[in-house]
Amino acid sequence: MPNLSRAQWRNDIVLAAVLFVGGLLSAVLSSVAGIYGDRQSEFVLAVVYVAVLSVPLAFRRRWPSVVAVIVSLAYFFAVTLRIPEVYAGNIAIFIAIYTVGAWSTDRRRATIVRVAITLAMFAWLFVTMFQDATVPVDQVPEGFPSRTGAFSPFVASQLLALGLNALFFGGAYYFGERSHQQRMQRAALEERTAELEAEREITAAQAVALDRVRIARELHDVVAHHVSLMGVQAGVARSVMDRDADKAREVLSGVEESARTSLRELRHLLETLRTPDAIEGDVPGTDTAPTTHGLASIPSLVAEASAAGLPTTFAVIGDPPVEPPPLVQVNLFRIAQEALTNARRHAGPDATADVRVRYDDTSVELEVTNTGRGGSAAPGLGQRGMRERAAVSGGSIEIGPRARGGYLVRVRVPLVDAGVSHV
Repeated sequence: MPNLSRAQWRNDIVLAAVLFVGGLLSAVLSSVAGIYGDRQSEFVLAVVYVAVLSVPLAFRRRWPSVVAVIVSLAYFFAVTLRIPEVYAGNIAIFIAIYTVGAWSTDRRRATIVRVAITLAMFAWLFVTMFQDATVPVDQVPEGFPSRTGAFSPFVASQLLALGLNALFFGGAYYFGERSHQQRMQRAALEERTAELEAEREITAAQAVALDRVRIARELHDVVAHHVSLMGVQAGVARSVMDRDADKAREVLSGVEESARTSLRELRHLLETLRTPDAIEGDVPGTDTAPTTHGLASIPSLVAEASAAGLPTTFAVIGDPPVEPPPLVQVNLFRIAQEALTNARRHAGPDATADVRVRYDDTSVELEVTNTGRGGSAAPGLGQRGMRERAAVSGGSIEIGPRARGGYLVRVRVPLVDAGVSHV
């Protein structure tokens, strides 16, 4: 049984009421006109017939097959008993057959019911035609079409009746089937629209989540590096303040510079986030959008690490066949920055570090190692950010203690078709 809205249920009741009133009017006029002559039935039967035709139509979309069978049987008995009403019956049976095709959920039953009603009506029509064709000449009613000639008026009238019935039942079948197809297409379209809306909401939520991840990663990389550096520098200044005031002032100047650099990068990050369609590494307000940091900035990281008490070496092996994309350079810089920050924090006082950038024909590799304590491979926020940056750049990363001691961070990114995304 299809799910009907209150409006559809109300419309079916209105249709049944209109057909009942129209059927009564048709019955009155047909009775007065005497369409069946002296053989027509009593008018009271016409009232009952119109009620049997119209009342079931109020439930036509709830039980379409049952309503079609009831209306068809009522029409058959009405014509057989010569009940003085024709037009309301034709309208009712058309609507009933159409509704079976348009609203029946069991398509096999819908086909069987419509075909069965159509065949039964045509069988009844052929029987009636045969009876009329075999009426003795002396019993032919007055006004009956003449049967004289090869193509007599009687034959013409019977062919006309066949054509009209074929159009009548064929039209009810066709329009009902088309209505069902359109309703299914509309339902599928509504379902697809709902799915697209749900997907849009999910995509929007994912975009927000990715933006939050990106902001968290950028803030961690900017703040953690400089705060860690300032902490190391402040500790050095405190330890030498009493015996070497000049050295302490020099180190404190480094703390001040680190604070300014941190604020500058934070300001740049906020400007980038406020700029529509900006990507990581963009400088707002420029057409060429150069990167703030890249592979060329790694030596400055090495110098900072050495100045902060972590002796660090740097080497570039090979020549790049093509310039790595700006976003890849930013990500590699941030990975090197995080790796050196972790080395300063965890490797110990006697540790050293080594940074190497290797190029081959298809990729660039960044390797940061230190000789201090191995630490743990358990992921923290910094390691999570490094892995995310490697994935964003379309590369792979290895993080963990080395077998011979110390710690290793190695990331490899393809230069051609790197599959860089904006996560």
